[in-house]
Amino acid sequence: MESWNIKKINIGDKLPKLITEPLTRDILKLYSIASGDHNPIHLDTNYAKGVGLPNIIAHGMLIMSYLTRLITNNIEQASIKEVGVKFTSMTNIGDTLTCLGEVEELTKENDMNSCKINLKVLNQDKDIKLSGYSIINIL
Repeated sequence: MESWNIKKINIGDKLPKLITEPLTRDILKLYSIASGDHNPIHLDTNYAKGVGLPNIIAHGMLIMSYLTRLITNNIEQASIKEVGVKFTSMTNIGDTLTCLGEVEELTKENDMNSCKINLKVLNQDKDIKLSGYSIINIL
């Protein structure tokens, strides 16, 4: 269900932000089971410390899943044409994430209207964990 009216958007409009609960070991364990990603850097403190980290870090694709939830919470899945991201820094246990989206561009090509939404995920210290974009067809 569309809660954000994409048919009436303007450049600069923002998606309603999505804020996560603080990341916990249990969340990483559950994601590991669901995704099949059992890399010890996400699960084993001793291993993480052995490679120079202070603790385990979150799966990058888990962080991306929060960002895509921001999109699908507000835009019909059939309208999503493309999503691209760049991982910019590690996400730690205890981080609370804020997912943001802002309309950057409106275009019309071959009788199809679309928009480009800039995306980012920040932690509680405003450190950017992930940045990206989504192209949305305006149906």
